[in-house]
Amino acid sequence: MGFDDVDVLKNINLTINEGESVGILGKSGAGKSILMHVLRGVEEYERISGQVIYHVAQCEKCGIIEPPSKVGTSCRKCSGDMKELTADFVSLSMNDPARKGVSRRLAIMLQRTFALYGDERVIVNVMNALTEIGEKGPNAIHKAADLLDKVNLSHRMMHIARELSGGEKQRVVLARQLVKDPMMLIADEPTGTLDPKTAELVHEGIMHAVKEYKMSLVITSHWPKVIEELSHKAIWLEDGKIVAEGDPKTVSAKFMEQAGEIEKHEINIGEPVIKSKNLKMKYFSLDRGVVNAVDGIDFEVREGEIFGIIGVSGAGKTTTSKIITGNLQPTEGEIDIRIGDEWIDMRIMGYHGKGRATKYIGVLHQEYSLYPHRNVIDNLTESIGLELPHELGERKAIYTLTTTGFSEQKAKGILFKMPDELSEGERHRVAMAAVLMKEPRILVFDEPTGTMDPITKIEVSKSILHARETMGETFVIVSHDMDFVAEVCDRAALMRLGKIVDIGDTAEVLSRLTKEEREESLEGISKEL
Repeated sequence: MGFDDVDVLKNINLTINEGESVGILGKSGAGKSILMHVLRGVEEYERISGQVIYHVAQCEKCGIIEPPSKVGTSCRKCSGDMKELTADFVSLSMNDPARKGVSRRLAIMLQRTFALYGDERVIVNVMNALTEIGEKGPNAIHKAADLLDKVNLSHRMMHIARELSGGEKQRVVLARQLVKDPMMLIADEPTGTLDPKTAELVHEGIMHAVKEYKMSLVITSHWPKVIEELSHKAIWLEDGKIVAEGDPKTVSAKFMEQAGEIEKHEINIGEPVIKSKNLKMKYFSLDRGVVNAVDGIDFEVREGEIFGIIGVSGAGKTTTSKIITGNLQPTEGEIDIRIGDEWIDMRIMGYHGKGRATKYIGVLHQEYSLYPHRNVIDNLTESIGLELPHELGERKAIYTLTTTGFSEQKAKGILFKMPDELSEGERHRVAMAAVLMKEPRILVFDEPTGTMDPITKIEVSKSILHARETMGETFVIVSHDMDFVAEVCDRAALMRLGKIVDIGDTAEVLSRLTKEEREESLEGISKEL
């Protein structure tokens, strides 16, 4: 199967048994989502070959579709005979009754695509789904409440849907899908953007529903742990092909092997390029009064160093990074940045003050974005204001992409691709290249890994280390991800309540984390003052 003469699925052979949970593991762009849409059967594709056959039971009288084990039994609705039926989603048209009947018994959960009535209450969202299949009145209210019980969301039934968290929205989606009394749940990265603790609640809801409704489950993820915990059988999809199939733990281990080890080479660290002394940042909150977001901190960052700023939410680490980049003016204290041989006082406004330094400071936020309707070369040149002759712009783009870890051949190959044609790890490296195109001397990354999958995190770690080795840049990394900090940072500063309580070798600083700090690093919480 393919689009525009490019095959996105290649000779896929997959069997899903009744009641079986199948996990599909793969990086972003491997073809997982397309495979799920093909299995769902509500879209028609021109360039598709092969077969997608559902073996089911169908009542001769009322036409209800049931799992294949019901063949030879009496229909639960009209007592008619249940007969064997095969429906091929490739050969049957969209309007074929058999295809439509099977599709109606398939539930779907998608990443981020919540498809809820945002201004309606949670229970109304579920009742609307019941109305769509002809169930109304008091029975519908009670059934909607029962379904919310099954997904452990009764305590939110009167909330407005748009005011729910991402994990709660996914559970409302699941409740709406359970209205169909499904025989199979297709879950495409249902927790891909959620922190681990929230994701666990959604996973529990999925597994409870699978057991309650005796459903088959097909779930995709780029998190090996999800596949290990939720599936009986796993397949690893890479570039549209199945490269491994079998026991989830065995397949997950093979998947992780592809990332390789992160190699951190010895680097000559130079003299300080950032200095702060008694740095303070205060603001007034109606709820909390005067808040000391940054409370008298001293630190230095050296040239060519990867320096981490860590701590729980509210510790002051993001505020500190904004002072470094010049986006916040400190209340008190000193912050100086060396450009060449000159020290710039970041408290002095204008071109002769911090303006001289900020053009050499690159910033990559957690919510980094590329222009979605521009290809990679445009994102790297026009979209950041670099007016270069085409040949020079292309040459500089290729060179900069290679510094983030792309091979020269791969860099040339993606120049004219659109962002949505790249994997998450590739998009992150292109966004990093867009920052490097401006030739900064200092790069400040705010939560660069977010809720990334393990493979992409390794790719990002490698790209930062490679950029440092090839260009000698200095990095300041704000992160709650302690594993990531341990892999890339030379030194780290641990912040608590606006103060730096420990600074030095990364491993030594991490060894002094409290239980709360370790737990928050696992939860993936990234909101800061």
